[in-house]
Amino acid sequence: MNRTLIAGVIALAAAGAAHAAFKLESPDVKANAMMDRKFEANVFGCTGENKSPALKWSGAPKDTKSFAVTVYDPDAPTGSGWWHWSVINIPANVTELKLDAGNVSNANLPPGAHQVRIDYGVAAWGGACPPEGDKPHRYVFTVHALKTEKLDIPADATAALAGFMINANSIGKASFTARYGRPKAKK
Repeated sequence: MNRTLIAGVIALAAAGAAHAAFKLESPDVKANAMMDRKFEANVFGCTGENKSPALKWSGAPKDTKSFAVTVYDPDAPTGSGWWHWSVINIPANVTELKLDAGNVSNANLPPGAHQVRIDYGVAAWGGACPPEGDKPHRYVFTVHALKTEKLDIPADATAALAGFMINANSIGKASFTARYGRPKAKK
């Protein structure tokens, strides 16, 4: 092998190791486990507490200038999934969101952070609410490390537009998936 090829392989391995160190976890929601009912929505027949879980991350890329957090259900019967939460402009020195940070009041968010309108039509956390009797849905929690301090998007932007801007400015991400289901109601 020539030196250039070896250097390239070493650089790729180092980059992979750096991204592997970026980790997202929650004291409230465990990866690959069922979420608690307090994270269920309180609309469309769901009667949960509609609280967003606490999230903590570590090992972000060194050039991170801000973070974004998204929660997405790819199993929603819409043809395009369902956005449950989108938070942008989280300052680079922040490494966690507290329980109920997704409250519509925005009072529990770090200064500078901004919630984006999700598929429930609000700029807040929208809890899990899969159809009764459907198999448990997957909820993908992701923290994105961004190369910009602020995403300039309209105040009424959709989660899809925010997602586009997040991905265009991403330098790394960390995710975990949890599940939630509702049994079919007895007649």
